[in-house]
Amino acid sequence: MADAAPSFAPQPAGATGVLVLADGHVAWGRGFGAEGAHVGEVCFNTAITGYEEIMTDPSYAGQVVTFTFPHIGNVGVNEEDLESRVDGALGCVVREDVTAPSNFRSEGTFGDWLAKKGKIGLSGVDTRALTRRIRLSGAPNAVIAHSKDGKFDLADLLRRAQDWPGLEGMDLARVVSRTAREEWEGGTWTLGKGYARSPHTLRPHVVAMDFGAKDNIFRNLVKAGAQVTVVPGNTSLDDVLALHPAGAFLSNGPGDPAATGAYAVPVIRGLLERDIPVFGICLGHQMLALAAGAKTVKMHQGHRGANHPVKRLDDGVVEITSMNHGFAVDNTALPDNVVETHVSLFDGSNCGIAIKGKRAFGVQYHPEASPGPMDSFYLFERFVGMLG
Repeated sequence: MADAAPSFAPQPAGATGVLVLADGHVAWGRGFGAEGAHVGEVCFNTAITGYEEIMTDPSYAGQVVTFTFPHIGNVGVNEEDLESRVDGALGCVVREDVTAPSNFRSEGTFGDWLAKKGKIGLSGVDTRALTRRIRLSGAPNAVIAHSKDGKFDLADLLRRAQDWPGLEGMDLARVVSRTAREEWEGGTWTLGKGYARSPHTLRPHVVAMDFGAKDNIFRNLVKAGAQVTVVPGNTSLDDVLALHPAGAFLSNGPGDPAATGAYAVPVIRGLLERDIPVFGICLGHQMLALAAGAKTVKMHQGHRGANHPVKRLDDGVVEITSMNHGFAVDNTALPDNVVETHVSLFDGSNCGIAIKGKRAFGVQYHPEASPGPMDSFYLFERFVGMLG
């Protein structure tokens, strides 16, 4: 006997967009941005600002972002707030329709910008219910689709969602990493002045491995006093050493750290063996842990937002941090040479490590995103201070 055809929620009048989860759940809405269909993992982000930075963060590659804050798009978009020129999130799900921007820095509308970037938006969705679904059942695979004529083959979209293998075991850093070396020049941004230029003075040289980096990380390294050369994430140890680094930085990025670590971890181990100072953020933090013998795990729902409290274990200080990760370092089985330095006050998961006997440390969160706003800048200063 053939399987019965799946039963989908009926399409409301005027619906031009849909989110089809791999379990058959369907959320209808009004599409905006690009037309078409993208398959990926659905997550949620609790930040109330910075939607353009979120959508251009390469760490969101392969993901559809559900914004829990209902008013997304109302300040428009501008070129200054892009975090990267490569692909980030596939699309987004929002509660309210995007209105005309009301911000003196706006250079265009969110919907037009999404269309230009090939990203799909879906409005009119009960994002509280979708967020609760993710919290209870974990981040699902899904297809987000937009068609102006409102015509969709739901059975085909469901099949695509069910056939997608998921982020576990997926190396997405190769997709979003730079393909060529770059001498970084930009500094941090200030209102009315834009981005500062990197001083042309002799500074400690940091080689930054790009696994899907946010540009503001490099700006903060410059602000802290470093000269930065950015290299592709798959750069060999010999090529990194040929640049004579005073220190090495490991960037954030998307996908499974164990998959990217297949080629990155041996390089990181080589740096540690030579006692070169190493600082890792997010994916870079996870791969530093792998290089030291720790393990990483896929999280149930992940941490994504700009309001995550993290406790510093050496002095008990709490930092308000920005996070974007679906994998974590397993702090239930850390090797003896790894010291846990920070933990999440939401769930106790690992948020920072240091390697005993080495000038190497990493944090799971994003100090460059400045939600504190300056709670975590000391990390850049600490790293540059190690460079001698």
